Amino acid sequence: MIHIPDLANATPVGVIFCILALITVITAFLTIFSRNPIHSAIYLVICFFSIAGHYLLLNSQFLAVVHIIVYSGAIMILFLFTIMLMNLNEQKDVHRPRITRLGAIVSFCLIVIVLIAIFINSKPIVGDYDSTGEDFQSIEVLGKILLNEYMVPFEFASILLLVAMIGTVLLSKKEKLNK
Repeated sequence: MIHIPDLANATPVGVIFCILALITVITAFLTIFSRNPIHSAIYLVICFFSIAGHYLLLNSQFLAVVHIIVYSGAIMILFLFTIMLMNLNEQKDVHRPRITRLGAIVSFCLIVIVLIAIFINSKPIVGDYDSTGEDFQSIEVLGKILLNEYMVPFEFASILLLVAMIGTVLLSKKEKLNK
């Protein structure tokens, strides 16, 4: 039986969390089930903004701003350029064999069962919390950690995005017909 919380006695943060969670889930489903790729990308941007709202509720302002800049800004622009360059919004209804659909349904159900089993069998961490006294919310500390310890993965990610963008442009170029 599903327990619906009493919103009359809820705190404002709890109400905001419920609204953001509802927006996140609805836009995530609309992203998946939308037939138009442009609408799907817009729903994904709304979903990213609502997740940034969750970061704000967790008092992680820097992470929320970085999430908006990176995901809602850069990556969604790449998605939209890819969709526009490859002209994916043409209505071509591809009929998949039934075995493919059955395989997708079975794999989805198996993943859901595994995630539910993990959730049920998980136990909270009990013990003392060791604090170093260092404030990881500080932009200065985060900048030092990102650009010292994680410099190589940061550069690899930028090279990966550059290669993906070049690949998109090359795939979208029309071949000239030799006459």
